[in-house]
Amino acid sequence: MLVVVLLVVVAVVALLAGVHWYVWRRLVRDTTARGGVARRVGTAAMWVLPLLSVAALVSGRAGAPFWLERVVAWPGYLWLAVLLYLVLGLVVGELVRPLLLRLGGVSSPAPPLPETGGQGPRTAEPSLPAHSAAGSADAVGRTPVGADAHTGAARTDAASVGTAPAEARTGATATAPAGATRTDATEASAGAARTDAAAGPGAGGQRTLSRRLFVSRVVGGAAAAVALGTVAHGTYGVLRGPRVKRVTVPLARLPRAAHGFRIAVVSDIHLGPILGRGHTQRIVDTINATSPDLVAVVGDLVDGSVADLGPAAEPLARLTSRYGSFFVTGNHEYFSGAEAWVDHVRELGLRPLQNERVEIGGFDLAGVNDVAGESEGDGPDFGKALGDRDRSRASVLLAHQPVVIHDAVEHGVDLQLSGHTHGGQLWPGNYLAALANPTVAGLERYGDTQLYVSRGAGAWGPPVRVGAPSDITVVQLASRHA
Repeated sequence: MLVVVLLVVVAVVALLAGVHWYVWRRLVRDTTARGGVARRVGTAAMWVLPLLSVAALVSGRAGAPFWLERVVAWPGYLWLAVLLYLVLGLVVGELVRPLLLRLGGVSSPAPPLPETGGQGPRTAEPSLPAHSAAGSADAVGRTPVGADAHTGAARTDAASVGTAPAEARTGATATAPAGATRTDATEASAGAARTDAAAGPGAGGQRTLSRRLFVSRVVGGAAAAVALGTVAHGTYGVLRGPRVKRVTVPLARLPRAAHGFRIAVVSDIHLGPILGRGHTQRIVDTINATSPDLVAVVGDLVDGSVADLGPAAEPLARLTSRYGSFFVTGNHEYFSGAEAWVDHVRELGLRPLQNERVEIGGFDLAGVNDVAGESEGDGPDFGKALGDRDRSRASVLLAHQPVVIHDAVEHGVDLQLSGHTHGGQLWPGNYLAALANPTVAGLERYGDTQLYVSRGAGAWGPPVRVGAPSDITVVQLASRHA
């Protein structure tokens, strides 16, 4: 078992290292000058940010002080969300990059070119010395070109054009001085074209490198802008608080007297180093505004101990409903001290349903512990919660994870209310969530049992949601006899 854990850790570290190297390469190395301030700052960030992310992930489990968890949580978790969308943006940029590189219009303007004389045309090769008026030898070995000092007329040794080395012709001026022979002008133009097509030194090479730098900055800047904008919008959605959804669920065995019964379902609040008391208060205010008949808190209330998060959960004591508030554990309660939290929510006025049921308003309300409790001998017990009930009555089951739906079907449950998936939380995480859960979000039917999965009211890890907005769902039960 230890070997498997070590292999997983090594694989995760290798993946993170590879992803950060790729982001550094495309976002820092390809867009900045070697030795420059921007290169140094970007490189430092590629070391510091992943370290903060690892610290945010492990600090709670390692027993770090809560103040330290809060310090590293914001930058560490937010960077993970930004990293996801940076990588996606840069990968899309790989498809666009070749097209941009082929567009000559995106290159930077060539640097100013020196003049050949008072009224003469510019040369196309500023890095090479111009021919002297006294007919001195060309710097790359061309046959000297003479000039009349009094009239300015150029004289060309025609034989030298055909015998000069190829590399010398490549470095020739693109535009011959006034009065030059047609042969020399043609040779100069051809040499300039060959130089411009190469990626070597000279004006042509400078233009090619400038084009690549420009494209790298465009692609990197666009990816960074999209990633930051996406994460900012997703963060605002979480901090603003969940919105109310309303779903009507008909139950065949629900009596007419219970028609219209409303259950406010809230899951995955995830109080922790980022989401605290203000988050809880927004949720309580939203639930109370719906005037529900019953409140169901379906697990993953916290990410931390009662000592650290007890004050953050305190507003739950002000939940109001006709039949009270009920609570079942989620997997994160077992990471945070489930027994202590069960006692604490009871003190706040919520009733924990630990593999038990109650009769409410013409139907049975049951709750089971989360499957994560099996490691502590405190897992779900459907026989205890539902085994001896009257099956002629309608039943509603509170269970954190949707995966227990098959047990619910076996025990004749009419409706299971769950959370856990967050709806994927960060697109394209919904596709991964679908691999591990029968339903990611919304209402679906399994035989005679219906399953409703809430996206949750908070967020785990990054306080960001993309494509999976947080919600509190008011489930209205409907009788077919009404």
